[in-house]
Amino acid sequence: MSRQRSMEAILASEHVSIGELVRITGSRYSTLKHYTEEGMLPFEQAEENLTRRYRREETVARIIWIKELKANGLSIPQIKEAIDAL
Repeated sequence: MSRQRSMEAILASEHVSIGELVRITGSRYSTLKHYTEEGMLPFEQAEENLTRRYRREETVARIIWIKELKANGLSIPQIKEAIDAL
């Protein structure tokens, strides 16, 4: 079992894991995994251990935007269209 990084270390890091995104955004792991699988959250994958790494600032901003769009009644397909239009 790996030791969790402190919130201070996470917020100072350029890249974070999906678990750390859960801690930062208060989103559910399954939700972020779904967004990743739908192509809504871009990530980099390290070759050596196949861990997905997300750019912290960009990804947190995108999660906040997705939450706002959902709160405004948009469906996942509609949100994907908005993201693709960027």
